[in-house]
Amino acid sequence: MTDSVPEYPIAPPAPRKGRGAVTNLQGRYEVDQREAVDDGWVLHEEEEGGPPALRTQVFDERAKTILTRNASPDIPFSVSLNPYRGCEHGCIYCFARPTHSYLGLSPGLDFESRIYAKVNAPELLERELSKKSYVPEPIALGVNTDAWQPVERELRLTRRVIEVLSARGHPFAAITKSSLIERDLDLLAPMAARGQFMAAITITTLDAEIARTLEPRAATPARRLRTIRTLSEAGIPVGVSIAPVIPFVTEPDMERVLEACAEAGASNASYIVLRLPWEVAPLFKDWLAAHFPDRAERVMSRVRDMRGGKDYDANFATRMKGEGLWADLLKQRFHQAVRRLGLNERRRGILDMSQFMRAAPTAGPVRDDPQMNLF
Repeated sequence: MTDSVPEYPIAPPAPRKGRGAVTNLQGRYEVDQREAVDDGWVLHEEEEGGPPALRTQVFDERAKTILTRNASPDIPFSVSLNPYRGCEHGCIYCFARPTHSYLGLSPGLDFESRIYAKVNAPELLERELSKKSYVPEPIALGVNTDAWQPVERELRLTRRVIEVLSARGHPFAAITKSSLIERDLDLLAPMAARGQFMAAITITTLDAEIARTLEPRAATPARRLRTIRTLSEAGIPVGVSIAPVIPFVTEPDMERVLEACAEAGASNASYIVLRLPWEVAPLFKDWLAAHFPDRAERVMSRVRDMRGGKDYDANFATRMKGEGLWADLLKQRFHQAVRRLGLNERRRGILDMSQFMRAAPTAGPVRDDPQMNLF
């Protein structure tokens, strides 16, 4: 009788301390795919305290352009600026994770541990604003990445971008989960007083334990509430974005989040239902299996209820809020709470474009293509 060949099942997802993704899922453009298997060492790693810590690496990138334009009808801005690629906050639900696939990297752990800093972002912005053909319109700062993520403390790229915008009288809006935005109040408060700046703070839940696994390197919920208060007291219009609403995980907290934010000084509120485009879906499912195995199937079932039976539907008309009975109930809950708390009573002000000052082309190293300065 011969010994049977042992089976090595796919290794279960193992959370890493301080990281959101539990796997380094390969991007959709990779030709070769790899799967982890339990070869007997996984258990040993767990006995030793789990997988080793993953160090963040930051790479300099000299970008060719810095302003990104979109024509999506469900997005309230058409121009955005991202000083970084990837985000160390590690939010497992981040819709921007699939962009790391364009770099040949994983939307999983790579997205939150391999950060690309656009070191010439301020100079590129200066050049863009100097073009005779440039038509000013409000810029959204930090959409595919958090402009105030941890690496910003040292690199200060976002700070330098804001200095350019402030000097040129160019309005912008920003969304963040970081308390580091308070560092730049000396620039932001005067711009807000001139009607050129507004902010939004994203808060998904008030539960610090859930937040630590969901968005491990972002500010705690309590700290974000303090940031809302600080911005509001400085005269900056500040709203709260409850994004995403995750059924049975953050969804029960929605009314409490709105109450806490209204008390802290937020004047506006919005919400977005969980979105799972491309590689975000399998990454999120792995996260659920690792942190909420007791409700993973229930969560995904409710997600599909709001996505026409699929994990995700990219339809512009429904992708932000979902559809169907559960989406309608969520919408009713949100609007009832907003009315009760006096949020959204005034329409958010239109940013003032009249103070924009076109600058002369800079003489810095970004003038690598002199012909561009003719336009």
